[in-house]
Amino acid sequence: MNAMQESLVELITETSTNLPPDVRRAIKRAAVAEELGTRAALALSTIIDNIVSAEEDVQPICQDTGMPTFIVHCPVGFNQIKMAEDIRAAVAEATRRGKLRPNSVDPLTGKNSGDNLGPGTPVIHFHQWEQDEVEVKLILKGGGCENKNIQYSLPTDLPGLGRAGRDLDGIRKCILHAVYQAQGQGCSAGFIGVGIGGDRTSGYELAKEQLFRPVDDENPNPTLAKLERYIMEKANQLEIGTMGFGGRVTLLGCKIGVANRLPASFFVSVAYNCWAFRRLGVVIDPESGRIKRWLYRDHEERLERPQGGFDTSRAVVLQAPISEAQIRSLKVGDVVLVRGEVHTGRDELHKYLMHHDSPVDLRGGIIYHCGPVMLKDEAGEWQVKAAGPTTSAREEPYQADIIEKFGIRAIIGKGGMGQKTLAGLQKCGAVYLNAIGGAAQFYARCVKRVKGVHFLEQFGIPEAMWHLEVDDFPAIVTMDAHGNSLHKEVEEQSLLKLEQLKDPVFV
Repeated sequence: MNAMQESLVELITETSTNLPPDVRRAIKRAAVAEELGTRAALALSTIIDNIVSAEEDVQPICQDTGMPTFIVHCPVGFNQIKMAEDIRAAVAEATRRGKLRPNSVDPLTGKNSGDNLGPGTPVIHFHQWEQDEVEVKLILKGGGCENKNIQYSLPTDLPGLGRAGRDLDGIRKCILHAVYQAQGQGCSAGFIGVGIGGDRTSGYELAKEQLFRPVDDENPNPTLAKLERYIMEKANQLEIGTMGFGGRVTLLGCKIGVANRLPASFFVSVAYNCWAFRRLGVVIDPESGRIKRWLYRDHEERLERPQGGFDTSRAVVLQAPISEAQIRSLKVGDVVLVRGEVHTGRDELHKYLMHHDSPVDLRGGIIYHCGPVMLKDEAGEWQVKAAGPTTSAREEPYQADIIEKFGIRAIIGKGGMGQKTLAGLQKCGAVYLNAIGGAAQFYARCVKRVKGVHFLEQFGIPEAMWHLEVDDFPAIVTMDAHGNSLHKEVEEQSLLKLEQLKDPVFV
């Protein structure tokens, strides 16, 4: 590789494995704010453990390394065509090294390119400037939080908040609703970038652009600065909390930008980002291709591996095949330790199983909503490099039917599931176990062996059915076999708190 490509691989690796200081400070503040012993405190402790492990081992913080998005500022006359080639080469190399998960999928055939290259991937935005340096900023925004992006067209009616008009109060309501609707599915506590105005396309671009601002900066527009402070205060009063478990901290950062709009259009666009806010940048010498300095690294911000975490002293051990009687003895809030074999399954597998038999016996078994990062070692054996849970809500159309069809006893995922799945759990005697979203290194340590894989060529690494042997894999029962759901409870309570913010108190 040439020097420019090596610098870009270093940028990708650091972005994937090492959170910047401003994000670490925000997570530290959240950990201090939560009451000890709560589910939110437990989740934050696990998150900090995971951040430390990812940095030490130089492995992805989260298994979903998202859509690599580069913003490049370069001197007039700089060869952008060559730079784009270097970026693509670096992305492919970082994928080969296991620092990025293969995430580029043909929407027509479902085929994964395997190297994160393809039409539209990676995303590269070029801008010229009158400086003699090249600045490259990168954000890795995973699909779980990307799916919680939302755009509003004013005026509109919002649950809990009523009419949002074409004014500052309407904007306020949209942003609050955006935080509410994410719940725990975007791996809260999270960050939001907001774009006010523009058209449908530029509004979303403006929102995502705000995520490149430092967490602790001050908006130069006094009105927007005041709105950012207001949103941070009021959004945390919703008490959705980390992972949607309930808690004092729901939002870690809010950045708002504005662009002129058409008279007929008034858009408020919100880009939601999970706690694993992977965003870094470098300044590169255009002649040598070497890194001159890093961006977002104002000073070192160390995190200490926390003591405690999951209280496993009274945890229930679940080892497949699990009996219905053991499942029905569980209740929301119980901590479990999963041992033995689990099978990963995401969107493609659930769709397949609706119409086909499983390649392995799933009776009494465990399905893990996970798309791991996998690499072969020198002996040709698969090794798990990152293995946190993916958002479970996408499987809602399938899950209850698959539980009943195959006799599954436990589902592991994040963010919870809906009423159809809840009814299916109650009918069949199964539970939903919430793992900590983004904690890909924490859970990778629990995987002792890869026992096999199905559908690798057909679905690609993230969507394949991996058979993993795990030991002491901790999770929390958040939907039980008695019709109880922590996710439903938190959503209902946060809606009541949202309704208390209906009146136009912000001016």
